[in-house]
Amino acid sequence: MAIAGYEHSENDGPGGTGHLNVINSAEYLNALAPGIDLPYLYHWLPTVPANGEGPVVASFNHPGPHQYNDWDYRTPQVTDVITMLEVINSNNKIHYPAFINALDKGWKVSPVCGNDNHGLTGISRQTSRTFVLATRKTKAAILDAMKNRRTYASLDRNIQCRYTVNGAIMGSTLHSPTHFQFDIAVSDPDTGNPNDQITKIDIVKDGGAVVQTFNPPPAFSVHWTPEIDDSTSRYFFVRVWNAGGGDAPGADPKNPVAWLAPVWTGR
Repeated sequence: MAIAGYEHSENDGPGGTGHLNVINSAEYLNALAPGIDLPYLYHWLPTVPANGEGPVVASFNHPGPHQYNDWDYRTPQVTDVITMLEVINSNNKIHYPAFINALDKGWKVSPVCGNDNHGLTGISRQTSRTFVLATRKTKAAILDAMKNRRTYASLDRNIQCRYTVNGAIMGSTLHSPTHFQFDIAVSDPDTGNPNDQITKIDIVKDGGAVVQTFNPPPAFSVHWTPEIDDSTSRYFFVRVWNAGGGDAPGADPKNPVAWLAPVWTGR
């Protein structure tokens, strides 16, 4: 299935620069036309009609830590449209510091992967993937999952990751609880490949601080149900490691293999 979209490449400023994918819009902006800066785009995005079924959604592409004028110009309206951020670009370019900074500036974004192939062979050559937790394999359901931030990005092409907090699925916003019951399930179907065994899971909060870490015996299926008491944090998310570090050549098992959507606390 293909869903129409375009890359809004704001290279010249003023008012910050950066690239974004705009998905399922019936219209597009010329990012280099006079007056079309990031504030203009952020005002336009909540108003543009959708291209048929499903909402308009957008993602920050391969961002530097202080891209988009250091994550400025955010409004509640555009926060509901730009719901994703490219944590993985191609097979090995990781934009984790940008993810943390965007979250700390109040953007409610979920991790995705971009192949950025600029050609015809990138999908087969590059093994990293975006995963979408959709209720059905339809355009409307996939876009709804993106809108509601039910995504994760992985250097492994078929790792399966899910978690809830207080019964709410990843991507959700809670109502300011102080006790958090996690239910995390991670598995990989490639049970013949020892490199795909899960070796570590951790939970991260504001500022990139690690709250808890789980080091299970390496296994192809891991279930972890930690509890956290916290009255100040604004978000949590989950990272996963496996024995091989992913499917790309030169993968490093010392680095995470997957980054999962946050859950926001509601504070």
